[in-house]
Amino acid sequence: MASTRAFVDGILEQLAPLEGVTARPMFGEYTLYYRGKIIGLIADERLLVKPTKAGRAHIEKTGGQVVEASPYPGAKPCFLIADPLGGRKWLVELIDCSEPELPLPQKRRR
Repeated sequence: MASTRAFVDGILEQLAPLEGVTARPMFGEYTLYYRGKIIGLIADERLLVKPTKAGRAHIEKTGGQVVEASPYPGAKPCFLIADPLGGRKWLVELIDCSEPELPLPQKRRR
């Protein structure tokens, strides 16, 4: 089931305190970007955040349980964010602390 634009807009609204978070449609789902880096995916009405050490520490430090899921068969698992424990602030902190560990996308060769 493809994610609805309303679901994507809801995630972007929660992440509004972080300037420059965008979602781009890709293969029927959405890729989330922050500061030019891929930070996660929205697939099947689920928010999946790329796993990082800082992100794992944030989830565990705030009393959460790390749950991983693949956005599609054969993909690497990501953190499944089903219900942000601390709401918007918690989610913003998760994305902000994870971003430094993520690589910039490689430039495509022409």
